[in-house]
Amino acid sequence: MARPNEEVEALFQEYADLISITTGDAHRARAYEKAARSIGGYDADVSRLDDKGLRAIPNVGSSIADKISEYLRTGRVSAVEEARTRVPAGVRQLTAIPMLGPKRAKTLYETLHVSSVPELVEAIHAGRLRDLRGFGARSEEKILHGVELMQAAGDRVLLPVAGELAGEIVAALSAVTGCVRCEIAGSLRRMRETVGDVDILVAARKSEPFMAAFTALPQAAEVVAEGPTKSGIRTRSGLRVDLRVVHPDAWGAALLYFTGSRAHNIKVRRIAQRQGLKLSEYGLFDAESGRRIVSRTEEKVYQRLGMPWIPPPLREDRGEIEAAQEGRLPEVLTRRQLRGDLHTHTDLTDGLATLEEMVRAAADEHGYSYYAITDHAPALAMQRMTDEKILQQREQVRRLGASLHKGPRLLHGTELNIAPDGGVDWPDGFLAGFDLCVASVHSHFQQGRAAMTRRIVRACENPHVHVLGHLTTRLIGKRPGIDIDPDEVFAACARTGTALEVNSQPDRLDVSDELILRARGHGVKFAVDSDAHSVRALDGIRYGVGTAQRGWLTAEDVINTWSRQRLLRFIEAKRRRGRPAG
Repeated sequence: MARPNEEVEALFQEYADLISITTGDAHRARAYEKAARSIGGYDADVSRLDDKGLRAIPNVGSSIADKISEYLRTGRVSAVEEARTRVPAGVRQLTAIPMLGPKRAKTLYETLHVSSVPELVEAIHAGRLRDLRGFGARSEEKILHGVELMQAAGDRVLLPVAGELAGEIVAALSAVTGCVRCEIAGSLRRMRETVGDVDILVAARKSEPFMAAFTALPQAAEVVAEGPTKSGIRTRSGLRVDLRVVHPDAWGAALLYFTGSRAHNIKVRRIAQRQGLKLSEYGLFDAESGRRIVSRTEEKVYQRLGMPWIPPPLREDRGEIEAAQEGRLPEVLTRRQLRGDLHTHTDLTDGLATLEEMVRAAADEHGYSYYAITDHAPALAMQRMTDEKILQQREQVRRLGASLHKGPRLLHGTELNIAPDGGVDWPDGFLAGFDLCVASVHSHFQQGRAAMTRRIVRACENPHVHVLGHLTTRLIGKRPGIDIDPDEVFAACARTGTALEVNSQPDRLDVSDELILRARGHGVKFAVDSDAHSVRALDGIRYGVGTAQRGWLTAEDVINTWSRQRLLRFIEAKRRRGRPAG
């Protein structure tokens, strides 16, 4: 089940869109957007807070706190209900289209009476948008692409949504008497960036108690399939969950089979066939006699077929089977190997927690040996950064670091903004004072491919840019990535000694696993970072690790698995490249 925080976050985000459509009050809409983000990232469960506790949440005042209380008490907010009545459901759906947004959805509704996605597509094909102010042929193309993105996402959800739900169900089923093993399978176990449905596997000698417990779960809104060893439910959010119960003797073969991917499984079965064997979810059998050979563990199944165990994130038929057969399967990155986080934010800009709170969590909950604070630079005007503020923070970081008897070595950094011409916020002399600089694109997403590529390459060539942040700027299902020549950027990263970030925010996971594979071929080094804006979000680094695994990254590829001394040498080597000879 979703945390109450996430439920309130979604409600207030919807309300912000409704305000934009019905009143055009950008300031008020922005207030609810900020409140939604604060509530979603807040550590404490809002359902357990009193009015004073609610008003302690950043960006939550008395009026918003009252609405939270109303929702928690009644399951609805009258102001939101009233706003919904003023906007057709189809228009609300338009706001979800990437590249459109509430303001333009309102224009389309009021001017062209477009009130659904099919009506919008029809209007575009009829050329009716071209005469509207603020639209045009290129806008039509972008909106159509946004519709495609939204439709492609379909009912797929982000990893945290599927993961939290699956974790709750695994915990519930593991408590049923007779449970030998219970684990997540399917695309969630492979850490795909979005999940269409959740697969749960149980090992037990009797399946009936698990079928009964599963279909009676509080998360189940509907039972869509029910059988002796397999059942399916649909949750209130619409996500399908399937449960399969197998005998403990078949556990390994079943876990391999139900983890997939389909292409990986087909290839493994073909290998079995060539050896006179038959592989199914029940085990690995001799094809002639039908005798079961191995099945209890995945490791034994793979071993009998002449391969080491293949980590689930690699099982996509992208060469992992051949690598396993030839003894060159990588030992992919694990979360325990991360020694630090190189991209995080505090409430000095758009974070929700103080510097002290973020550092305490990095030390106590994550055990990092180094930790970078990288608040936004001044070119991102909405964050209101100044030279004075960042220098005051630097002193605060130094004092806090000196006071820590145990804990991470603190690095004072910043997230720079890559300007349209490839420049960054501060001059070289000022940048030299930072321990670490991340640089990212935050605006002007519509530049052409050549200009955008030059822009990013120039940023990589800056000796003070150590990490290239969230490369494509995509937001999964909401905003497409920028148009670049990735191989030219990867070559620049390798040439200049700039690490490429794997951004762990689950709606980014940018760069993707496919791009990681390409970048790795250029010899690029990577930084797996949380880009956390709250204490809770620090834990999101596990999603970046999963993406890194899918991209075949090892600890050697990732600079924040290195010792602090080696990391600092990497940073200093980049700076030396930009110094004049002599």
